[in-house]
Amino acid sequence: MDASRAAGGLREPPDPSNPAGRRYIVRFLDDRDYGRFLLNDRLREPRRGEPDRDVRPLPLIRAVSCPADKAFRLSRSLGDKAVWEVDEPIEVRALPKGAIVTDKGIPWGVRHIQAPQAWGRTTGHRVRIGVIDTGVDYTHPDLRHSLERGINLLNRMALPQDDNGHGTHIAGTIAAANELQGMIGVAPRSLLYPVKAFDHNGTAFVSDIVLGIDWCVRNHMDVVNMSFGMRTKSRSLLSAVNRAYHSGVLIVASSGNEGRVGDIDYPAGFGQTIAVGATNRAGRVAKFTNRSPLIDIYAPGDRIMSSWLRGKHREMSGTSMATSHVTGAIALLLSLKPGLSPGQIKSIVKSSAVPLRKAKAPRSAGELSVTRILNAAERL
Repeated sequence: MDASRAAGGLREPPDPSNPAGRRYIVRFLDDRDYGRFLLNDRLREPRRGEPDRDVRPLPLIRAVSCPADKAFRLSRSLGDKAVWEVDEPIEVRALPKGAIVTDKGIPWGVRHIQAPQAWGRTTGHRVRIGVIDTGVDYTHPDLRHSLERGINLLNRMALPQDDNGHGTHIAGTIAAANELQGMIGVAPRSLLYPVKAFDHNGTAFVSDIVLGIDWCVRNHMDVVNMSFGMRTKSRSLLSAVNRAYHSGVLIVASSGNEGRVGDIDYPAGFGQTIAVGATNRAGRVAKFTNRSPLIDIYAPGDRIMSSWLRGKHREMSGTSMATSHVTGAIALLLSLKPGLSPGQIKSIVKSSAVPLRKAKAPRSAGELSVTRILNAAERL
């Protein structure tokens, strides 16, 4: 088999032109070549002797991301020792924002999956959750007991402060802990480590996500929430997901909101993740959710109230919201049964699901149930 095909990439040199700031990910076929590359002068500007900030090492997958012109020069020097792909843009996506809301307490989705019934047994205590997103509002009273430092990949010197809102909403569903004056999430005593990979517009590159996964692996996250997706099947992203999975770090990912049938977004489409679709209050599949046999579990994603910027709360809908319910449920599971492998967790979540109402596909995934998950885990 062609080595480039085995590595999942292209051999043809990238286009040296650089339309609209296009970037490439160049992956080395031999770890030793990657190490030598980092040690030599290729990452330095020849005149100033300073690191080239346009070239970003991606150590988890033994790769670099760089503009097209530099990728072209690199490809000529490496020949058949590397493969490359476009460093595609990727977005966090939810349906149009709902109104700012004043009703708080325990949101319907948290109740629907039966999380409150589990809090006498587990609250997610000390489970480490990486949230790769737009950051989190560190001033939000609902989250002050749950937040750890995390990392801002866009500005390494700053906190991963949210300037979009999406990441704060996700964080609230997972681990808010302010029931009397705000809201409470699925796993209120879990620890959130925000990884800001997306800018204020909710956009990032695949290389940003790879760096985020790398950080989560190196910092020993137990589970990672990735409430975003893309249509393109990135081989570099697949490689990062695989390495996380085999390192014991499970990724929970959203299926997408375009209502497609037989097709879901990536990384949810990779078998090493937990792929999540959305349901409504009636326990039926939400109209907007993408669906296919690749979906592992459905969870509440329609009109979900959660934390928002500047201490507020907002309703939002999307598979992003459903994904955060699943991540919180896994935190409850891991607090009760630490040490479960990603494969074991995925098997428990899927086998414990409640059958969907009026599900057309006989083999369709079911809906999340915390009670059933914990009962199944205790039988292990």
